[in-house]
Amino acid sequence: MMRFIVRRLLQLIPTLLGLSILLFLWLHRLPGGPETAILGERATPASRAAIRKSMGLDDPLIVQYGRFLKQLLRGDLGNSLNEKRPVLDLFLERFPGTIELTVTAMIIAIGLGIPLGYLAAKRRATWLDHLSVGASLAAVCTPIFFLGYLIKALFAVNLGWFPTFGRQDTTIDATRVTGFYVLDGIMTQEWDAALDAMHHLVLPGLTLASVPLAIIVRMTRASVLEVLGEDYVRTAEAKGLTERRIRGRHVLRNAMLPVVTVIGLLTGGLLSGAVLTETVFAFTGIGQFAAQAIDNRDYPVMMGFILIIAVVYVLVNLIVDISYSLIDPRVRVR
Repeated sequence: MMRFIVRRLLQLIPTLLGLSILLFLWLHRLPGGPETAILGERATPASRAAIRKSMGLDDPLIVQYGRFLKQLLRGDLGNSLNEKRPVLDLFLERFPGTIELTVTAMIIAIGLGIPLGYLAAKRRATWLDHLSVGASLAAVCTPIFFLGYLIKALFAVNLGWFPTFGRQDTTIDATRVTGFYVLDGIMTQEWDAALDAMHHLVLPGLTLASVPLAIIVRMTRASVLEVLGEDYVRTAEAKGLTERRIRGRHVLRNAMLPVVTVIGLLTGGLLSGAVLTETVFAFTGIGQFAAQAIDNRDYPVMMGFILIIAVVYVLVNLIVDISYSLIDPRVRVR
């Protein structure tokens, strides 16, 4: 297992190197450049030239890329042009919120999606199967921002069961340790703070989980139906094995490979695509922060967002590969 993990980690190096090259070239093709973001549209040619010289933008591209790569290896993503603070510090302040929201959404999607998909496949052509397929189609077709406003209006505004915005009640004097509000409340045993943070996660978590839940239901259903038609499943049934043993050892284990792939892709997508959900619920995270950076042409923040999300995608793919090897040991020798 360790050799498999090390081999996968080594394969990530050229991927990240190629990403850094593409990101560097993309930044140099953006209209206006950082001098426009700093000085504004009405800057004089002399002031633009002075800024470019001070930032080293007049050096050859290979020299600029070497400097860029050296900064990345040191963990230096530059300073925000608007907030005048290191980009990495700004992301570390906001990333825990997005991670908490994504984890909540994936717990909901996986916890409901796999059982519903399995039951729909086992009871094919019944009312449960038709209901799950119809509901999943509706969830995929519904715009996320519309669903967010609908859930917010019903459960927060009209019924008052949940808060309408934020990650935690501002009147709670909570101790900050890691930036993960739920985890901080548990670590410090401030249970009111932890429960309030979880309370704030319910509605945005349900909203963000809608599309992944629908996809996981449909993927699990299709994968289980395919496995149920295999000869080894019929052989196990003919031998008189219990349904629980057949489900755990023969059906779910073999049906999970494509589902795990989808879950990995969805997780990476949620981390980078929570902009609408965070905006609807005024939830402080990197999605909302990145949207503001695009509006303000804050290039270092945009670069940091793309780079961090890309690294997260790579790590998620590594976890998916490791999950493959645990579900199907044959993967380790390929």
